[in-house]
Amino acid sequence: MKSIVSNYLTAIIINAISLGWLIFSVVKSKEKTKKSLKIAFKTFIKIIPLVVIIIVFIGFLLGFIPSNFISNIIGDKAGFWGIMVTAVLGSVLFIPALISFPLAASLLDGGASVMSVAAFITTLTMVGIVTLPLELRELGKKTTILRNVLSFIFAVAIAILMGVIL
Repeated sequence: MKSIVSNYLTAIIINAISLGWLIFSVVKSKEKTKKSLKIAFKTFIKIIPLVVIIIVFIGFLLGFIPSNFISNIIGDKAGFWGIMVTAVLGSVLFIPALISFPLAASLLDGGASVMSVAAFITTLTMVGIVTLPLELRELGKKTTILRNVLSFIFAVAIAILMGVIL
């Protein structure tokens, strides 16, 4: 019950801050605010199908995979290897961060450890295996490899630190 109240309070605070900034923006420039809201609405409409697909995928995933499977592979019992499994998955997958948070919550509910989920989220946002060809072309081989290797190492370190803290 306490976490539900905390979640609602957090949502209320975030929405109040957003509303405050929106009011500030309208006062500053009605035209720019109107234009930006139109862009935001179009972006929102474009992302809805992807969100629905991910939610359905998560539902099927959690419906067909036994809960003890998740806890055995990436739960507390899995230890460092569970972290590595999710870190590699996060490095390879190309999912928008906004979509990955509900997936992370579902993994936690399914028995995944905090460290494994932290590894998944951090590598998902920091390591770019899918974008490797673009990075190689734009940044060069040495910089790209160095950036991805260091990002992977830091992501695993962050995951371990999150496990210690939480």
